[in-house]
Amino acid sequence: MDNSYKEKRRPENVELRYKIDVLLQEGGVFVKQNLEHLSIYDYSYEIEEAIFELSLEKEIVIQLIEDYVIQILKSKIAFYGYIQELKKDALDGKPLDYTNIRNLAHKNLGVVRNLRIKDAQKLLEEIMVEDNLDYLRLYVKALEISATKLSPLCAYETLNLIAVKNSL
Repeated sequence: MDNSYKEKRRPENVELRYKIDVLLQEGGVFVKQNLEHLSIYDYSYEIEEAIFELSLEKEIVIQLIEDYVIQILKSKIAFYGYIQELKKDALDGKPLDYTNIRNLAHKNLGVVRNLRIKDAQKLLEEIMVEDNLDYLRLYVKALEISATKLSPLCAYETLNLIAVKNSL
């Protein structure tokens, strides 16, 4: 066992590892119960399609997928912030401006199309047109689950980094 593996299994990270395990275990049920109409419950990513269509080596595609996971886990914070702002505006009777959410979804959509991540593509396409704030939250949560399934270790490391940055 190499030292990097031991470092990632430190006792203080038990809670974060547990959260990722729960997210992955409950994620499928969550998606099936709330987003059955998108038909993404049984989706499994096929990296070979991206390798073939992009004419890239597998290692490069894996790195791009990890970059995507990091991007989505960072973006989810912004998505939830925008949704909260919209909920506040709705309560205050202000007109709702979905521009920030749509722009962020569009930015991420290009990446998932290039990497051929079909479940995330469906979710981002829904985010770009959805006006129901509750469904937007569901789509963002499903997007987080989808990204975490692609690379649980990368998701773990990213969430750990975000937690450290937020505690500073």
